[in-house]
Amino acid sequence: MLKAAPSEEASGQPASRPEQDHARARRVALASAVGTTIEWYDFFIYGTAAALVFGPQFFASASPLAGTLAAFATFAVGFVARPLGGVVMGHFGDRIGRKSMLVWSLMVMGASTFAIGLLPTYAQIGAWAPLLLVLLRFAQGFALGGEWAGAVLMSVEHAPQARRGLFGSFVALGLPLGIILSNLVFLLVTSAATDAQFARWAWRIPFLASAAMVAVGVFVRLRVEESPMFAELQRAGTERRRPLLDVMRRDGRTVLLATGSYVGIGGLGYLVIVYFVSYANRVLGLPLPTVLGLVLGAAVVLAASIVGFGTWSDRLGRRRVMGWGCAALVAWSFVFFPLVDTGSIPAIALSIVVMMTLQGAYLGPQPAVFAELFDTGVRYSGASLSLQLGTILGGGVAPFVATALQGVTGASWPVTVYAVGLAATSLLCVLGLHETYRRDLSARREADDPAPL
Repeated sequence: MLKAAPSEEASGQPASRPEQDHARARRVALASAVGTTIEWYDFFIYGTAAALVFGPQFFASASPLAGTLAAFATFAVGFVARPLGGVVMGHFGDRIGRKSMLVWSLMVMGASTFAIGLLPTYAQIGAWAPLLLVLLRFAQGFALGGEWAGAVLMSVEHAPQARRGLFGSFVALGLPLGIILSNLVFLLVTSAATDAQFARWAWRIPFLASAAMVAVGVFVRLRVEESPMFAELQRAGTERRRPLLDVMRRDGRTVLLATGSYVGIGGLGYLVIVYFVSYANRVLGLPLPTVLGLVLGAAVVLAASIVGFGTWSDRLGRRRVMGWGCAALVAWSFVFFPLVDTGSIPAIALSIVVMMTLQGAYLGPQPAVFAELFDTGVRYSGASLSLQLGTILGGGVAPFVATALQGVTGASWPVTVYAVGLAATSLLCVLGLHETYRRDLSARREADDPAPL
């Protein structure tokens, strides 16, 4: 009764259930990737603007270095808000469903990003300008804090067990695609406008343009079905009343290791996509279109590596792929800034491309890993808390710390030491995680066996 007769398949009858499930999984993965790309676009255009224009626009009374530091400090505010968003949306995602949280997060992100595009500057409203900028950045961070885990769970919980790494990597694609989209828009704007026009009004265009993209993302997400595993949880009436407390009590060590595994990856990522833009333009004197073009090209390579490594993790194991990638990142962090400091475009391109490719070895399997580490009833809270704590401890402060280190010493070697430390942190924590790629997500987790790298 569970199998379609051969005559039905040959006669063009409706697809079998496995085929329908695969088609639904592909639709959900696509919807997750589209929405996550838009949210990362909104988040990253702030980082680029902070590196290029927010200092003089919103902190005009400060020196150029102090203004840049202040702009990066407001960039970090978004990371402070992300754990809060992860906790709140994680709670409701485990209580009432994944889908509704994804729609709300996208709407909050879109509204706050559009409002930044309309925000008066310091010259127009004084101290209210940076204050409002901080509040809107906080709203951005809150929205993104609840976005990632929901998109991951929708994709991974719909996916076939043997392809969770691949389907989860579609969500991770939102990161490089958001980088590509945000840098492409800024590249077009800076190429079409003069420096004076960009400083006066053209920087607002990427923020205002997000409204149309958010509308598309909300439409796409409203059309997908709820996670089948959470739907089963609801039918059984076994939702957790306090999922955050439950996951911390039962899986506290796992949360800490997962958090630590992302600290270095997040920090290295923002050193490339945010700090590098400011450093190459202001310190090395490279033209802004050249700098954005380098980041854009590296992001394309990152997108391909994410899918490739996510697929390989389905065959080789998540921990093995992530571990070797982090080990290679430790080694490459020693040469990243020395290559950048040569000022040679080919050397800089090589430095960035290799750095982004190696990060793909972690980012591709990561969505599946963070879903597989936790049980269904606490999965949203556990995955979200792990990522957002890692983000604030790593990525949120990285541009600020790197700018301060370079500003105090006038050299890049302290930033290199910082980068190596970040990469080593991720490696050590990945080594502490158990292998999970063969786990049945619908079963309650009792124990996972560690696997060799």
